[in-house]
Order: sequence, then C-alpha cells, then structure tokens
Amino acid sequence: MREILGRRRRLLSWRIGRKIGRKSDQSPALLGAALTFATAWHWPVLPGVGIEGQVRQGFGTLAKSGGGDAPGPRGGAVRCACPDPECAFPGAHPLDPGLLAATTDERMVRWWWTNRPGAPVLLATGGRAPCAVSLPAVPGARALSALQEAGIRLGPVIATPARVFILVAPYSMEQLGALLYAKDWVPGSLRFHGEGGYVALPPSETGQGQVRWEQAPLPGSAAPWVPDVQAVVDAVVDALTRTGVSAPEL
Repeated sequence: MREILGRRRRLLSWRIGRKIGRKSDQSPALLGAALTFATAWHWPVLPGVGIEGQVRQGFGTLAKSGGGDAPGPRGGAVRCACPDPECAFPGAHPLDPGLLAATTDERMVRWWWTNRPGAPVLLATGGRAPCAVSLPAVPGARALSALQEAGIRLGPVIATPARVFILVAPYSMEQLGALLYAKDWVPGSLRFHGEGGYVALPPSETGQGQVRWEQAPLPGSAAPWVPDVQAVVDAVVDALTRTGVSAPEL
C-alpha cells in the first residue's frame, strides 16, 4: 500500500511540477507529422511522455534495452520525463494523457503539440489503425533484406537504433493466436503491437534514439497501404529460418 501511495504522490508531483514540453529544432516537424497522421491518414495519435536532456543516440550504436537511463553517444544519459526512475521505455510511452485519449481530431492534436512541442508522436495501434511487428535492429535489418530479395511487398517500416517495426493491417488477438499456434518456431524477440499497444512515429526522439522511416510511405494524401500480419510473420519467420539468423531474447 505504501508503494502504491508513493507512486501516486510522484505522479501528482510530476503533473504539478513538470515543464511544458521543451522546444527543439524538430518541433514544427513533429506538429506537422502528427497532423498528417491524424487528419490525412486517420491514425489516432497522442503525445508521448518525452525525455529529459538533449542527448541523442545515432544509428551507429544500438540502444540499451533495459530500464532506467538510456546511454547517449558520448557516455551521457537520457532519462524518461515520467516519475518512474526505472522506466523501461524512456520517453516512448504515454502517461498524461493516457493511451485512450489517442485521437484524429485536428484541434486536439494542435493543442497537444502547441503546449508540448517536443513530445514524441505515438500511434495507438489496433482498432482501425495499423498494428506492428517488431524485431531487434540487427536481425530485423537482415530479415528486411531477405524479404526484399524474395520480392515480399511491405508498407511503411519504422526504425530506431534498437528495433525495426513493420506496420501491418489491424488484427485481432484470435487471429494472432491462431497464426502463432500454427508455427513450429517463432523468434522469442518478435514482438506484436496490436490492440491496446502503441509505437513511436517519425520524427520522434525517445530514449532509444531518433525514430525514422526505414521504408517511408509513398507520397500522397491517402493512408499508406499496409500488408496482412500473416504474410509478414510467415515471411519473417521463413527468412530468419533460411538465413540462420537467431534473434536474441530481449
């Protein structure tokens, strides 16, 4: 009980004492991207909690996947702006507002990023919005190469220094369960971001580093096409099996 009360006090102190989102050279880009996702593509978005400090991690170094501070490229540390000192996903999760607040409303999106201009842009996955399948960066890059060589069509692909996220069409837990049950082997580090989940969208900055498009959506006003989850999982598992890539447990 004391631990729960302590967490509530820390959250209340964070809400009262936190600064309105820091401005950066990417603030206009973040607002513009959030508006495109919400109003043109009809993807429900919300601001992530963000990070403290300006240290960025480049794509030459993989980010640490544990909790607490994430290492910066010069030995510095990036701390999540949330009240949890052991946060496992620094900056890359919702807090206030919560995930259920995700919206496609232009006025709400403008208000959020006007008041928190440096906040990461989070996509609330599932429902009518895209879901995602992700792998650690190294096996993920090899899997993408194998898929391209095999001629597998993919939609947008997101990358951070730590992971690769392949956007897929919405799926239900029943569909995912049946898909995984039919597999003899699935990499333990293959993660699924479906209903009730979220992923950070470019050009956000999180504790894991810069979020970017590994494969950018085709230009145009319509929402990008995304493949079926079964086609992606079948191709990824087959590619990793054929190439002998072992995706480590993370």
